[in-house]
Amino acid sequence: MLTKTEKSFAILFIFLLILEIATSSYESISNLNYIAKPAILISLIIFFWTQSSNLEIKLKTMILLALVFSLLGDILLMFVSQSANYFIGGLVAFLTAHIFYVLVFLKHRNTSKNSIVFIGFLLAYGVLIFYILRDSLGNMLIPVILYMLVIFAMATAAFLRKGQVVKTSFTLVFIGAILFMISDSILALNKFYQPLPFTNFSIMFTYSFAQLFIVFGLLKQR
Repeated sequence: MLTKTEKSFAILFIFLLILEIATSSYESISNLNYIAKPAILISLIIFFWTQSSNLEIKLKTMILLALVFSLLGDILLMFVSQSANYFIGGLVAFLTAHIFYVLVFLKHRNTSKNSIVFIGFLLAYGVLIFYILRDSLGNMLIPVILYMLVIFAMATAAFLRKGQVVKTSFTLVFIGAILFMISDSILALNKFYQPLPFTNFSIMFTYSFAQLFIVFGLLKQR
């Protein structure tokens, strides 16, 4: 399913992920996290740029913008302890990244695909998360609802690619979108509900592989 180049990059990517988790877990090397965390998306951006020559320029540009705004979000969220504004900035950056992914996924949507059942599942999931968080959102209520709607739109757009692209491309992108949704859910629960165990590992693991699977999947749709 993966090419030799993709397998080699996946090994490097996993190494960078382990490095990020290690530097964020041990105080003695925590300063290195300012390098390790951005390195994950930077490596993915470089990999995509070198492997996407066959993609049309408009599509390639939108994917790159999704990755760049994700990188910006990563960087901003590293400074949330200094100011709440960094969290807002990170939220906006990831919101923008999700919107670009929605546009990219809809480029190859299957217009005959019925998504009612899937949307119903997402709405049920969203209601459950909102029910848990509702009393602790405060002035973040509207931004969080908006963010949830956009990430659900991204998951739906990924689902709508089924039957329009090759199976490998659909599966990788769809798994990536679901992992993205899980990562953001863990982050929201940890921030607005209560601290959860091993959150940095669970958030970074699901988030990093979400981005990796999406990029691998999009490269295989050509």
